[in-house]
Amino acid sequence: MSLDLEEQEKLDTLKDYWNSYGNLVVGALAAVAITFAGVQWWQHNQQQKSAEASALFTALQNAQKTNQTQIVTDTAKTLTGQYASTAYAARGALIAAASNVQANDVKTAKAELQWVIDNSKEDGIKALATLQMAGILLDENNPSAALALLDAPHEEAFADLFSDRKGDALVMQNKQGEARKAYKIALEKLPAGSPYRKVIEIKLNAIAGVSTK
Repeated sequence: MSLDLEEQEKLDTLKDYWNSYGNLVVGALAAVAITFAGVQWWQHNQQQKSAEASALFTALQNAQKTNQTQIVTDTAKTLTGQYASTAYAARGALIAAASNVQANDVKTAKAELQWVIDNSKEDGIKALATLQMAGILLDENNPSAALALLDAPHEEAFADLFSDRKGDALVMQNKQGEARKAYKIALEKLPAGSPYRKVIEIKLNAIAGVSTK
């Protein structure tokens, strides 16, 4: 079909444009396609990782129930090593730490808790790891290190437990006056119906009237 002069000019202009910028257009479209494919791959990869991590976490929980500490430890190590970006990694490390404390492998437990403290993006999980670590340090008669951990910023929801553990550390340092203040703060923060109030009251009564340092 023959083209009139105006149509021919338009076609020639389009050809000239394509000859000059065609490669750029193709490149831009390819970049968009690659980016989209990359996002799709990342999302699929994250979903797959999460599913795999979930399965490992379930296996870890089952191993803990049957006191298979080595399996718990190895599974937690896989979670923190290969699935660190998932929420299961820190939770697995917390469970593994508790299992290793029970098995008297404090060194491994401390390493697992430290990983949580250093890597978890969830303040609540990090607070739980901090409390567990502080408890281990107190068992090791190291109240100064425990207090250094407990003085770090933490979620208000855990203020009662942090204050209680601070009181324990201060008692070990023979600072009964400061310990009483910490225990009283813990009582103030605890819910009225919490059975743990009785425990703190016993601690307060135990140091009542003891000279301060």
